[in-house]
Amino acid sequence: RAASGQDMVSILQLVQNLMHGEEEEESSQAYRLQNVGEQGHMALLGHSLAAYISVLDRERLRKLTTRILSDTTLWLCRLFRYENGSAYYHEDDREGLLKICRLVIHTRYEDYTVEGFNVLYTKQPVIYISSAARMGLGQALCNQLGLPLSCMCRVPCNTMFGSQHQMDVALLDRLIKDDAESGKLPLLLVANAGTPGAGHTDKLGRLKELCEQYNMWLHVEGVNLATLALGYVSSSVLAATKCDSMTLTLGSWLGLPAVPAVTLYRHEDPSLSLAAGLTSSQPVEKLRALPLWLSLQYLGHDGIVERIKHASQLSQRLLENLKNLDFIKTSVEDELSSPVIVFRFFQEYANRDQTSHAAPTSAIQSPIISNERHVYDTLNQWLGEQLAQLVPASGVDVVELEDEGTCVRFSPLMTSAVLGTEIQDVDQLVDCLKMKIPILTSTLQLREEFEQEVKRTVGLVYIEDLSWPGLGVVRYNYHSDGKNEDKQEKELEKINTELLKKLNDLESDLSFSLGPEFGGEKNCVYIGMVTEDLDVSELVETIAATGREIEENSRLLENMTEVVRKGIQEAQLQLQKANEERLLEEGLLRQIPVVSSVLNWFSPFQASPKGRTFNLTAGSLESTESTYVSKAQGTGTTPPPTPTSSLAKQRLPGQKIFKRSLRSSDAFSETSSVSHCDDLEKMEQRPPVLSPGHEQGPLEPGMKEQQQVTAPVTATESDTIPSNKSPSACMQAEEQGSQR
Repeated sequence: RAASGQDMVSILQLVQNLMHGEEEEESSQAYRLQNVGEQGHMALLGHSLAAYISVLDRERLRKLTTRILSDTTLWLCRLFRYENGSAYYHEDDREGLLKICRLVIHTRYEDYTVEGFNVLYTKQPVIYISSAARMGLGQALCNQLGLPLSCMCRVPCNTMFGSQHQMDVALLDRLIKDDAESGKLPLLLVANAGTPGAGHTDKLGRLKELCEQYNMWLHVEGVNLATLALGYVSSSVLAATKCDSMTLTLGSWLGLPAVPAVTLYRHEDPSLSLAAGLTSSQPVEKLRALPLWLSLQYLGHDGIVERIKHASQLSQRLLENLKNLDFIKTSVEDELSSPVIVFRFFQEYANRDQTSHAAPTSAIQSPIISNERHVYDTLNQWLGEQLAQLVPASGVDVVELEDEGTCVRFSPLMTSAVLGTEIQDVDQLVDCLKMKIPILTSTLQLREEFEQEVKRTVGLVYIEDLSWPGLGVVRYNYHSDGKNEDKQEKELEKINTELLKKLNDLESDLSFSLGPEFGGEKNCVYIGMVTEDLDVSELVETIAATGREIEENSRLLENMTEVVRKGIQEAQLQLQKANEERLLEEGLLRQIPVVSSVLNWFSPFQASPKGRTFNLTAGSLESTESTYVSKAQGTGTTPPPTPTSSLAKQRLPGQKIFKRSLRSSDAFSETSSVSHCDDLEKMEQRPPVLSPGHEQGPLEPGMKEQQQVTAPVTATESDTIPSNKSPSACMQAEEQGSQR
């Protein structure tokens, strides 16, 4: 910022602060850079060396860049079995396909260099991409090429036979034929060797034959192209070596930071390649291959193959374990060699074939209704997030597929080299998955029971939120007494917020929250995932009873405020009247300052102090005369007993709330009956409660003092004294226990 500039130390310190200085101060989690190994340092070193090499003299620079470019291209073509190929190195992985499209346009339209878009107008080009291709690819190509979106044709995938992620070859044939008959020019086909979502490979052999029939260019991309470096390659992927071009993303496959993507292609006319931008006459442009040139030499052929082989072994290890898990459906193209594993939780119903739980399926083909699918999508979203959080080294993520819905994806070719995924990480992932499956099944089974219980309970409203991964959503319905909407909304928010706080204070294993930060319902209680031993009826009644208690306390506070206000006004009037009576009783002379002192010395005037106390229980004003006489406050009126929930039950030692008891019902009933009778006997032995008007000395232990105050006080139901039971109640409890 200074006019004279800054020294290098200050600039480097500024860069360090911008990278992670502020984040370490503000973020609660310490920010840690990605662990870059020695092979990563070689790739990063390539960028610095490229800058130094660019200052060499022109002739020496030309020789050096030609050597680097030719060596790297030769190694990649041999490694990935692509004979007689050329290479284009680019930062954006879509840029290679863009240059290929320009090359094909220059090749098929001879006058394109001279006339430009006029030749495209007379015969519109058509580019075909799969519906399973990455989002936005077709629109990005049209924008960069200056073509209308009508030049992009999306080819649907199979619906009846084969993988639902493979391009429908028969339908593609009809589309190409229709376009050719309508005067359009079929130009290029983009196929997948590993779709972005499920990792399936198109039928590249048949697609190549179709492209040769219509004189089209075939371009292939996808993660499965990495397996071309292995000794065993599936026939579907091996067919990619016959395509016209392919794009390789070596950075993610080998865990190399900041290395360019590579597009290998075959073309005989160097002038057209230069016109399309695939080659450059500038030596500096050729230095893009330097980081990759250094990294490939450091790893060597065996090191590259070992990394790709290790990723394939990880995916096979996971697939073998998933075959033995119930309620897990996989979507893999080849069970013998599938670099990408996609799976999801799905529970079969009783009317379906239960034996298919553990049987692996080639595709997830379960017709389900929209609501049911939405619920499964939500649960699988939660499952994927939990697995990614518990086993971050696995690199699992959540993917949305058109037919299957939300799934969990494991693609070690894209993540294992960077994260350092090992076999034990996969085993840990399976163990975590085994722990989550019972929670998912229990939650799914109890959702309907919870909904029915809430709908049968007075005061509760069931809120259907299919995007919530949990037991369900409930709202306590506030009973308004003709209040306006704004006041009713505030009261509803207040009650449900207090309800949520009280539920979280309970010693339970359930999670209660306000729901998602965005998109959730207001003034609701969201209940999270549950286990199979949940007592739904007790949970629902506890929520309803707690809500009623909060509402009653709120109403009591409102009524008490009004009663106290009126009591204060009445007390002021009575005190004013008492003062007037005192003036009449004392006489006029006693009101004169000097005379009153003399008069009081000769004839003292004894006046008892008069005051007023406000009884919160009775809601009435009382005299304080008895208080001055007895030197203690009276008990006042005994308040009514506190209502309790009908589901209040005794629990076994260590048993948490909302959990079903593991004992038999008879044993539990007998224990409950005996304990209840003991409690009644203890209550009968308590000292009698003083009636209103009796004087009271120091309170005995176990009894609560009924406070009398002269200011507004909040009284709760928990401050009341329970009423005594008759001896016949014990006999009735024994009879009920034996019946149960």
